[in-house]
Amino acid sequence: MSSKAGRKKASSSSSSVHEQLQQLRSLTNSAAVNKTSIIVDASRYIEELKDKVDKMNQETATSSQASTSSQNPLPMVTVETLEKGFLINVFLQKNCPGLLVSILETFEELGLDVLEARVSCEESFKLEAIGGENEGNVECIDAQMVKQAVMQAIRKWGENSHQE
Repeated sequence: MSSKAGRKKASSSSSSVHEQLQQLRSLTNSAAVNKTSIIVDASRYIEELKDKVDKMNQETATSSQASTSSQNPLPMVTVETLEKGFLINVFLQKNCPGLLVSILETFEELGLDVLEARVSCEESFKLEAIGGENEGNVECIDAQMVKQAVMQAIRKWGENSHQE
């Protein structure tokens, strides 16, 4: 009686293996009929999938590097003329160590005294400053000149920070 049960179990086991091979054959779009060929086709299919995953990972890494380098957009600089001076706003999406010093040096070169300023340099760079003309400054400056000078200071700072 035990030999019949053993044969039945072996038959059921081989039937299960056969079903699993057919599922594998179906998943891998294999036309093979024998067990070895189905397994070889499945191995090739797995290798193709690995290659596709590697290629996608490389494309993702390349595109994320490209987007990281393009995340260095131009700064937003606005300058408004006030009664006695200018309201200057500068915004960059990233923290810029040393940029504040460059901008303040530019104000000095233009003959602007910083009368009031608010600065944030944690995750992004934000500067809101009110600059008044020096009493000894005979040269007349307009908002466009201030904006150009600030933009130039940012460009110079960017060139110097990339060289370091």
